[in-house]
Amino acid sequence: MYLIQLTAQETLQPFTTPKDPLIAKGLQTEQYVGVVTLAIAIIAVVGIISRRIEYALIVAFVISIILIAIFVWL
Repeated sequence: MYLIQLTAQETLQPFTTPKDPLIAKGLQTEQYVGVVTLAIAIIAVVGIISRRIEYALIVAFVISIILIAIFVWL
């Protein structure tokens, strides 16, 4: 009698990332431009209304950028 051993042969697929339509790729530049434009527009509108609030927003924005840079580099 012959014993036949059947084994499942595994084939390794090359590493590929699945294409997910919910993940935006290649839009970072446009997003940065939009965020900066929005920030400038908000500061301009607030500056028309009140100078003190404009200075407070600018200081808060600069401190936020500095803190984000510090935390990213750590």
